[in-house]
Amino acid sequence: MDERVNLMNIMKITIKVLIQSALNLDRSLDSDFPPLQQFFFVLEHCLKHGLKVKKSFIGQNKSFFGPLELVEKLCPESADIFTNTRNLPEIKTSVGRGRAWLHLSLMQKKLADYLQVLIDHKDLLSDFYEPGALMIEEEGAVIVGLLMGLNMIDANLCLKGEDLDSQVGIIDFSFCLKDIQQNDSEKKADEITTVLDQKHYVEELNRHLSCTVGDLQSKIELLEKTNSKLNEELVAAKDRIVSLQDEHNQLLHDSIRFQKKSERHLEVNMQDTKVELETYKQTRKGLDEMYNETWKQLNVEKQVRMELEKELNLQLGLKTEMEMAMKLLEKDIHEKQDTLVVLRKQLDDVKSINLQMCQKVKETEIALQNKNEQVSLLQTKSDMVDSTTKALEERLQESEKGRQISEENCIKLKKDMEAKSETLKQQLQKLDSQCSHLEQNLQSEKGQKKTLQEELNKEKEKNKSLQNDLLQYSQLKKDFDKLFREKTQMQKQCAEQEQALQEMGFHLSQSKLKMEDIKEVNKALKGHTWLKDDEATGCKQCNKEFSISRRKHHCRNCGDIFCNTCSSNELSLPSYPKPVRVCDTCHNLLLQRCSSNCS
Repeated sequence: MDERVNLMNIMKITIKVLIQSALNLDRSLDSDFPPLQQFFFVLEHCLKHGLKVKKSFIGQNKSFFGPLELVEKLCPESADIFTNTRNLPEIKTSVGRGRAWLHLSLMQKKLADYLQVLIDHKDLLSDFYEPGALMIEEEGAVIVGLLMGLNMIDANLCLKGEDLDSQVGIIDFSFCLKDIQQNDSEKKADEITTVLDQKHYVEELNRHLSCTVGDLQSKIELLEKTNSKLNEELVAAKDRIVSLQDEHNQLLHDSIRFQKKSERHLEVNMQDTKVELETYKQTRKGLDEMYNETWKQLNVEKQVRMELEKELNLQLGLKTEMEMAMKLLEKDIHEKQDTLVVLRKQLDDVKSINLQMCQKVKETEIALQNKNEQVSLLQTKSDMVDSTTKALEERLQESEKGRQISEENCIKLKKDMEAKSETLKQQLQKLDSQCSHLEQNLQSEKGQKKTLQEELNKEKEKNKSLQNDLLQYSQLKKDFDKLFREKTQMQKQCAEQEQALQEMGFHLSQSKLKMEDIKEVNKALKGHTWLKDDEATGCKQCNKEFSISRRKHHCRNCGDIFCNTCSSNELSLPSYPKPVRVCDTCHNLLLQRCSSNCS
């Protein structure tokens, strides 16, 4: 309760000092402005008040960025700020992200609005804060109301180059003392009140330092516990690695034995396949002989087709002669009308004969198509035969066209066509006999092809059995590769755990050095007091009197007053994260301490 009231009062004073100093400057504030830095430190302490501790692998984590992330869900307008804070490459911790979020929201003049959204949803904040925390109680609403006054301030903060992760957020009570001193000067209080305020200031600093020391000691204890747990896990991991190595060796032995068996089986199968290939070659020779015989028969058919083409050419010559005769006969039409009746009857007879001839030609065409279908089954062995059959089909189509033209012009050449039709019948009979002979040959070839297919099926079954054996071998290889990968992963985990232990040791050494520095600062603060400007008339080191040209300067380490020449050095102190003015003697002492610590 007292801590919450103190934080509330300090927050009021820091906001008041920040607004007054910003109005006096009449310009935008930078990140180096001390009242602004103190404002961020105090606000950070207010947000950390009553936070629940989250346990992790390294230790306890206490970050105020967790409740701030609720703003992104509750207020979609703040999504840009969160994306910018997460994309900053220099910030790696949640504390640094929270500080960057505060800087950006102040620049946008929406800090009070975002915190008001959190206070309106206190049921969600109960997951992050303990009961009695500042943000859950009424003081949180009061702080949000005070933050509304900061909207009149323009801030220009640059986040690049600043180490927000490792900043030490220590509250400087000198601003509070200055404000109190101004009020006392207005009331004309005695000097005793200033001394008491300085005493309270030093006591508050000592209390804050003792709290930080206690936190560091608790962290050291947690780190030692985690270190012991990691050592136990490392021993267990080493034992598991040894067992895995033994299993790996056994699997290697089994895989070598299985590989030898599979190689022997493959050799036997290869010998069987060689014997089967020799038998297949012998059967192939018989097929080649059959193919040569069919090729000879096709050549004979080609000669017959050539003779038919010659006869068609003769018919074309007769056609031209008939055209000449038609011209002569047109003159004698009137004289021979009686003869036309007789000739028409004869033409009907000739048409019936031609129809019979056409049917026989169609039957021959159907037989040829069947032959072409049978020959297509042997395309892999008879590509040349397919090309010749296509040429023959084209020629037959041409012959059919010529026959249709000759039928129209056969009216006056009945006797010649009858004689030629008899010769064609004889040739067709010969073709039918040849076709029947070829069909018998094709049936015999089909029987041989079936036997060859059965042999091929047997060979395929043998190949399938060999492929199954190869698949089993490949699966064993995959299992071996998986075990090898698991081994490498375990080795990597061991290496990472060793690195983590080294880093933990390094952090422990750093925390011990920080403890020593804090103890030394505590001793220095107990031994020295902050002198007032009225008490010093001359420089403590060179004893020169102060004047308008020679101004007074406080040493931030010992608290005494020096001139500019005797206090021109600057160093970073534990209570001041950035370099501040230090006298020559304190400068030499601090450098000696740093050199001894480094050694």
